[in-house]
Amino acid sequence: MSNLTDNDRKALLRLARSVIRSELMKEREAERPENISSSMEENRGCFVTLHKRGALRGCIGTIEPVKSLISGVAENALNAALRDPRFSSLDADELPDVDLEISVLTVPQILEWEDGEDLKRKLKPKVHGVILSRGWNSSTFLPQVWDQLPDKQLFLEHLCQKGNMGKDCWRDKQTVVKVYEAEHFSEKEMFSK
Repeated sequence: MSNLTDNDRKALLRLARSVIRSELMKEREAERPENISSSMEENRGCFVTLHKRGALRGCIGTIEPVKSLISGVAENALNAALRDPRFSSLDADELPDVDLEISVLTVPQILEWEDGEDLKRKLKPKVHGVILSRGWNSSTFLPQVWDQLPDKQLFLEHLCQKGNMGKDCWRDKQTVVKVYEAEHFSEKEMFSK
Protein backbone atom coordinates (compact mmCIF):
# COMPACT_ATOMS: atom_id res chain seq x y z
CA MET A 1 0.00 0.00 0.00
CA SER A 2 2.71 2.48 0.95
CA ASN A 3 6.43 2.67 0.51
CA LEU A 4 7.04 4.82 3.56
CA THR A 5 10.05 3.83 5.63
CA ASP A 6 10.17 4.01 9.42
CA ASN A 7 12.35 7.12 8.99
CA ASP A 8 9.63 8.70 6.82
CA ARG A 9 6.95 7.86 9.40
CA LYS A 10 9.01 9.33 12.24
CA ALA A 11 9.80 12.45 10.20
CA LEU A 12 6.10 13.00 9.44
CA LEU A 13 5.15 12.56 13.11
CA ARG A 14 7.89 14.99 14.19
CA LEU A 15 6.69 17.48 11.57
CA ALA A 16 3.08 17.23 12.78
CA ARG A 17 4.08 17.86 16.40
CA SER A 18 6.47 20.65 15.43
CA VAL A 19 3.82 22.50 13.39
CA ILE A 20 1.37 22.36 16.31
CA ARG A 21 4.01 23.35 18.88
CA SER A 22 5.22 26.24 16.73
CA GLU A 23 1.68 27.62 16.41
CA LEU A 24 0.74 27.16 20.08
CA MET A 25 3.98 28.43 21.61
CA LYS A 26 4.76 31.16 19.06
CA GLU A 27 8.43 30.58 19.75
CA ARG A 28 10.00 29.25 16.57
CA GLU A 29 9.26 28.00 13.11
CA ALA A 30 8.19 24.42 12.60
CA GLU A 31 11.01 21.96 11.99
CA ARG A 32 10.81 20.55 8.48
CA PRO A 33 12.40 17.16 7.73
CA GLU A 34 15.93 17.43 6.38
CA ASN A 35 15.65 14.43 4.08
CA ILE A 36 12.36 14.38 2.20
CA SER A 37 11.84 11.08 0.40
CA SER A 38 9.93 10.79 -2.86
CA SER A 39 7.20 8.94 -0.90
CA MET A 40 6.63 12.03 1.25
CA GLU A 41 6.33 14.17 -1.89
CA GLU A 42 3.62 11.97 -3.46
CA ASN A 43 0.10 13.35 -3.50
CA ARG A 44 -1.79 11.31 -0.89
CA GLY A 45 -4.90 11.67 1.20
CA CYS A 46 -4.10 11.73 4.91
CA PHE A 47 -5.58 12.38 8.35
CA VAL A 48 -3.93 13.56 11.54
CA THR A 49 -5.58 12.38 14.76
CA LEU A 50 -4.87 13.69 18.26
CA HIS A 51 -5.54 11.54 21.31
CA LYS A 52 -5.29 12.98 24.81
CA ARG A 53 -4.80 10.22 27.40
CA GLY A 54 -6.43 7.79 24.98
CA ALA A 55 -9.50 9.93 24.17
CA LEU A 56 -10.06 11.59 20.79
CA ARG A 57 -8.99 15.26 20.93
CA GLY A 58 -9.10 16.18 17.24
CA CYS A 59 -9.04 14.62 13.79
CA ILE A 60 -8.90 16.39 10.44
CA GLY A 61 -7.87 15.10 7.07
CA THR A 62 -8.02 15.13 3.32
CA ILE A 63 -9.53 12.10 1.64
CA GLU A 64 -8.49 12.75 -1.94
CA PRO A 65 -4.80 12.92 -2.97
CA VAL A 66 -4.79 16.65 -3.73
CA LYS A 67 -1.44 17.60 -2.18
CA SER A 68 1.87 16.11 -1.18
CA LEU A 69 1.85 13.91 1.91
CA ILE A 70 4.27 16.22 3.70
CA SER A 71 2.07 19.29 3.01
CA GLY A 72 -1.10 17.43 3.95
CA VAL A 73 0.36 16.24 7.26
CA ALA A 74 1.50 19.76 8.20
CA GLU A 75 -1.85 21.34 7.29
CA ASN A 76 -4.03 18.62 8.84
CA ALA A 77 -2.00 18.57 12.08
CA LEU A 78 -2.66 22.26 12.58
CA ASN A 79 -6.33 21.90 11.66
CA ALA A 80 -6.81 18.89 13.97
CA ALA A 81 -5.30 20.85 16.87
CA LEU A 82 -7.07 24.15 16.26
CA ARG A 83 -10.03 23.77 13.90
CA ASP A 84 -11.87 20.51 14.59
CA PRO A 85 -15.40 21.86 15.22
CA ARG A 86 -16.10 19.07 17.75
CA PHE A 87 -13.44 20.37 20.16
CA SER A 88 -12.05 23.60 21.54
CA SER A 89 -8.62 24.57 20.22
CA LEU A 90 -5.75 22.70 21.83
CA ASP A 91 -3.88 24.64 24.53
CA ALA A 92 -0.09 24.60 24.76
CA ASP A 93 -0.25 22.98 28.21
CA GLU A 94 -2.19 20.01 26.73
CA LEU A 95 0.47 19.18 24.14
CA PRO A 96 2.60 16.91 26.38
CA ASP A 97 -0.49 14.72 27.01
CA VAL A 98 -1.32 14.37 23.30
CA ASP A 99 -0.32 11.40 21.14
CA LEU A 100 -0.38 12.03 17.39
CA GLU A 101 -1.43 9.48 14.78
CA ILE A 102 -1.16 9.79 11.01
CA SER A 103 -3.26 7.83 8.53
CA VAL A 104 -2.12 7.68 4.90
CA LEU A 105 -4.96 6.75 2.56
CA THR A 106 -5.35 4.89 -0.70
CA VAL A 107 -7.51 6.56 -3.35
CA PRO A 108 -11.22 5.92 -2.54
CA GLN A 109 -13.08 3.53 -4.85
CA ILE A 110 -16.84 3.29 -5.40
CA LEU A 111 -18.29 0.13 -3.87
CA GLU A 112 -21.15 -1.40 -5.87
CA TRP A 113 -23.89 -2.99 -3.73
CA GLU A 114 -27.40 -4.36 -4.24
CA ASP A 115 -29.02 -3.82 -0.83
CA GLY A 116 -28.09 -3.26 2.82
CA GLU A 117 -27.22 -6.91 3.40
CA ASP A 118 -24.98 -6.98 0.32
CA LEU A 119 -23.25 -3.82 1.49
CA LYS A 120 -22.56 -5.34 4.92
CA ARG A 121 -21.16 -8.49 3.26
CA LYS A 122 -18.76 -6.45 1.10
CA LEU A 123 -17.34 -4.28 3.88
CA LYS A 124 -14.08 -5.46 5.44
CA PRO A 125 -13.82 -4.40 9.11
CA LYS A 126 -10.46 -2.92 10.12
CA VAL A 127 -9.45 -2.81 6.43
CA HIS A 128 -11.96 -0.45 4.82
CA GLY A 129 -12.38 3.19 5.62
CA VAL A 130 -15.88 4.11 4.44
CA ILE A 131 -17.31 7.26 2.86
CA LEU A 132 -21.09 7.71 2.61
CA SER A 133 -22.45 10.53 0.41
CA ARG A 134 -25.95 11.81 -0.35
CA GLY A 135 -26.25 15.10 -2.19
CA TRP A 136 -24.21 17.68 -0.30
CA ASN A 137 -23.85 15.50 2.81
CA SER A 138 -20.89 13.23 3.27
CA SER A 139 -19.05 11.53 6.12
CA THR A 140 -16.20 9.11 6.61
CA PHE A 141 -14.78 6.80 9.23
CA LEU A 142 -11.17 5.69 9.08
CA PRO A 143 -10.53 1.92 9.28
CA GLN A 144 -9.45 2.36 12.93
CA VAL A 145 -13.06 3.26 13.87
CA TRP A 146 -13.96 -0.43 13.47
CA ASP A 147 -12.16 -0.93 16.80
CA GLN A 148 -14.89 1.13 18.54
CA LEU A 149 -17.77 0.02 16.27
CA PRO A 150 -17.09 -3.60 15.20
CA ASP A 151 -20.75 -4.31 14.33
CA LYS A 152 -21.25 -3.44 10.64
CA GLN A 153 -24.79 -2.14 11.07
CA LEU A 154 -23.85 0.10 14.03
CA PHE A 155 -20.76 1.32 12.14
CA LEU A 156 -22.93 2.33 9.16
CA GLU A 157 -25.68 3.88 11.32
CA HIS A 158 -23.14 6.02 13.19
CA LEU A 159 -21.55 7.05 9.90
CA CYS A 160 -24.96 8.09 8.51
CA GLN A 161 -25.67 10.11 11.65
CA LYS A 162 -22.24 11.76 11.52
CA GLY A 163 -23.15 13.08 8.06
CA ASN A 164 -26.68 14.21 9.10
CA MET A 165 -28.19 11.75 6.64
CA GLY A 166 -30.51 9.77 8.94
CA LYS A 167 -29.30 6.56 10.58
CA ASP A 168 -30.61 4.25 7.83
CA CYS A 169 -29.13 6.16 4.85
CA TRP A 170 -26.81 3.21 4.23
CA ARG A 171 -29.78 1.09 3.14
CA ASP A 172 -30.83 3.62 0.47
CA LYS A 173 -29.47 3.10 -3.07
CA GLN A 174 -29.26 6.91 -3.44
CA THR A 175 -26.32 6.80 -1.02
CA VAL A 176 -22.92 6.56 -2.70
CA VAL A 177 -20.50 4.28 -0.87
CA LYS A 178 -16.74 4.52 -1.35
CA VAL A 179 -14.04 2.55 0.44
CA TYR A 180 -10.33 3.12 0.96
CA GLU A 181 -7.54 1.63 3.04
CA ALA A 182 -5.19 3.42 5.41
CA GLU A 183 -1.73 2.88 6.77
CA HIS A 184 -1.69 4.40 10.24
CA PHE A 185 1.13 4.97 12.68
CA SER A 186 1.44 6.90 15.93
CA GLU A 187 4.08 8.50 18.10
CA LYS A 188 3.35 5.93 20.79
CA GLU A 189 4.12 3.08 18.43
CA MET A 190 7.00 4.63 16.42
CA PHE A 191 8.96 6.17 19.27
CA SER A 192 8.66 3.35 21.78
CA LYS A 193 10.56 0.92 19.53
